[in-house]
Amino acid sequence: MYSLNVRDHFMIAHSFKGAIFGPAQKLHGATYVVDVTFRRRELDPDGLVIDIGAASAAVKRILDDLNYRNLDEEPAFDGRNTTTEFLAKTIFDRVAAAIAAGELGENADGVAALKVSLNESHVASAAYEAGIR
Repeated sequence: MYSLNVRDHFMIAHSFKGAIFGPAQKLHGATYVVDVTFRRRELDPDGLVIDIGAASAAVKRILDDLNYRNLDEEPAFDGRNTTTEFLAKTIFDRVAAAIAAGELGENADGVAALKVSLNESHVASAAYEAGIR
């Protein structure tokens, strides 16, 4: 399987509900470095996994919707703990939807799987990976 990865980042504030989160129950910030890996079985007619410019622009656009936000105030996340794992799946779903909508180019429909990794620090990260076709 071929793969192409693009990287960006975003910054948020949030808090968690539940004793398991200890001090993270209080409002705190996080800066995530995000890796989105696109996978496909065969290269497209241009010899690409996906257009890197289109992929980078789409990921940036998706992350801009989250950047500098207090996620506790976002209606889409009402009642949810916006953990790193949860956010990885959220971004995955949004990238997959952008591919399905044709926003990453006509050859992007050959992308078979995605992996979204959120790097919370140099020692901790979480990811969500699945097929999209």
